[in-house]
Amino acid sequence: MRVYNFAAGPSTLPLEVLQKAKDEFLDFSGTGMSVTEISHRDKAYMAIVEEAEKLVRELLNVPDDYCVIFVQGGASTQFAAIPLNLMHNKKADYIVTGNFAKKAWQEGQLYGEAVKIGDSSDKVYTYIPDVDKLNYTEGADYVHITSNNTIFGSRYSKFPKCKAPLVADMSSEIFSREVDVKKFGVIYAGAQKNLAPAGVTIVIAKRDLIQDPLPICPTMLRWKVQDENGSLYNTPPAFSIYMANLVLRNLKEKGGVKAMQDINEHKAKLLYDFIDNSKLYKNNVLPEFRSIMNVPFVTGSDELDAKFVAEAKKVGLVSLKGHRLVGGMRASIYNAMPVEGVKALIEFMKKFETENK
Repeated sequence: MRVYNFAAGPSTLPLEVLQKAKDEFLDFSGTGMSVTEISHRDKAYMAIVEEAEKLVRELLNVPDDYCVIFVQGGASTQFAAIPLNLMHNKKADYIVTGNFAKKAWQEGQLYGEAVKIGDSSDKVYTYIPDVDKLNYTEGADYVHITSNNTIFGSRYSKFPKCKAPLVADMSSEIFSREVDVKKFGVIYAGAQKNLAPAGVTIVIAKRDLIQDPLPICPTMLRWKVQDENGSLYNTPPAFSIYMANLVLRNLKEKGGVKAMQDINEHKAKLLYDFIDNSKLYKNNVLPEFRSIMNVPFVTGSDELDAKFVAEAKKVGLVSLKGHRLVGGMRASIYNAMPVEGVKALIEFMKKFETENK
């Protein structure tokens, strides 16, 4: 039977998308082949990439002077690609608000002066530093943020306004809320949290920023090369892009990003309201910075947390164990998690609390 999968990534996908992929897995678009067998130079496959790019542009209102490319290696590879494409003055600012933001900052140090201008580790990443009070570095090549903190469950309620191009890792929230792409120099996102199976990463970058990568930048990490070749410079992660395209179609059919944002805010409010009024569960993130995608919570007892995860699994609520850096539980309620799944979780939480007073 299908379960409600609250995994942080790879994560749940829309049921109708999975069914569509199942239906045409052996014969894609009348080719007599699976999409996993078709050459990436075949017109049938090239049409997938072209449609996916078009849908990204439409759903996020991406301006024409930005490229939209599909690359490999996950968002973690982009931690290196960012300085290799952008760090011409050998200095950049980083705001460290969680584990992945920290990893991006550490990677940036390999290529120049990566200045940590903000850090919320003093309170276990339960808040976002005030972006209006940070000391941005004069002449910095870019300012890097991780817009949603998958592990600790925080997100930016507003984005920095800075002279340098703003670079944002949006892996765990892309397409979940409206953003003004024009305010960013680069947006990138691993697809396995909110869009597709693992394997593909979306990069949206202003073209005038990516024309002169560092000489040491490998060809495969040069965004300009991928842009000039329509994301087909080499064999792409074909199945992941195909699945992303189906999810993007599905998102458009459901009303686009604004409609999804409304649903996501509703789901998150249901869960946070229950946690805040519970005597057993607690979420430690400051309310104004709470993620609507990743909701960590604890009971205060490691033994009780483990019991919660085990018993939840028995009733079809899976992948609720919190990250090892946080403990407790974490419910990732991405776009594909239906309201019914969140309600089922809340009902189980009520029952568990009653039985474990």
